[in-house]
Amino acid sequence: MSRSENRRGRRHPLASVALLVVGLFVSGGAYAAFTGAATAEESTVTAVEVTDGKALFAANCASCHGLNAEGTKAGPSLIGVGALAVEFQVGTGRMPMSGSGPQAEKKPVQFTQPEIDAMAAWVATLAPGPTVPTEASLQGGDPANGAELFRINCAMCHNVAGAGGALTEGKYAPNLHNIDPVHIYAAMVTGPQNMPVFSDMNITADEKRDIIAYLKYLDENPSVGGLDLGALGPVSEGLFVWIFALGGLVAITIWLTAKSN
Repeated sequence: MSRSENRRGRRHPLASVALLVVGLFVSGGAYAAFTGAATAEESTVTAVEVTDGKALFAANCASCHGLNAEGTKAGPSLIGVGALAVEFQVGTGRMPMSGSGPQAEKKPVQFTQPEIDAMAAWVATLAPGPTVPTEASLQGGDPANGAELFRINCAMCHNVAGAGGALTEGKYAPNLHNIDPVHIYAAMVTGPQNMPVFSDMNITADEKRDIIAYLKYLDENPSVGGLDLGALGPVSEGLFVWIFALGGLVAITIWLTAKSN
């Protein structure tokens, strides 16, 4: 075989590299075109939602929190609170407040869920903050571990049975029965009003899910000890014993004495 025929039969050493580079460019370009179209559609939906949320905020919230959520003397700044704080405050009816008071009370919700989502989306654009989790991500916790965590971190205000309790200066820890899991999670993460913030450094995401599972267990299971007397603890139980048990003994004593006489 001649030298010229040998050269024609061999592939250049850089041919494989060139073929690989061309393949990468083609596949990368196709992927970018596909994902770019999907991202453009998603960003368009998000932009509309944010625009609607800003308009709703200006009409319903700006009088206290400022047009840009910078805060005023009547309300705090919302920059950096994230979508989760909006979901909790507006989704439970606490906001807008009906009037000034020691704390915002839970009321009937004044907005639809899409409107709440739109306001949350706009507030989320102001600065990074906690996002709203999915319902599925809050399922499957361990209620036994959640009960222990709740007793350690929450029972001093909310009562071990989640019945709530009084605080100082007219404030109170609310009843935790039949609460949406997203709002329980939001309260732990955002720390509304008198409640402390429980970051993942204090209570991990899995432990928050366990606490939610415990509260849902309380919703589904009545008191195993019989009449719970409002689940208000030893004060109500002691009052019950003082009035009815001791009162009954006194009444029996008087009856027996009167009968003997």
